[in-house]
Amino acid sequence: MKHACPVCGWPELHEPPRSAAGAASFELCPCCGFEFGFDDDDQGLTYEQARARWIAGGMKWWSTSRPAPHGWNAAEQLGRFN
Repeated sequence: MKHACPVCGWPELHEPPRSAAGAASFELCPCCGFEFGFDDDDQGLTYEQARARWIAGGMKWWSTSRPAPHGWNAAEQLGRFN
């Protein structure tokens, strides 16, 4: 089962960002680079703050080891998510 990133809407996270008990997955979103359990818990960023930062930075694909899918469009992705 795939899960959506609550920051950028990337629909293919391998784990839910948070378990039912609230524990973080520590998965990195390849699209926006948010690490669940670090950026939120340790750095104090909300999903909304991280989304605003990603948008302000040009909504660039974050991962250097996993290329963006062919035809990926950040604005369309975010539009489907919001």
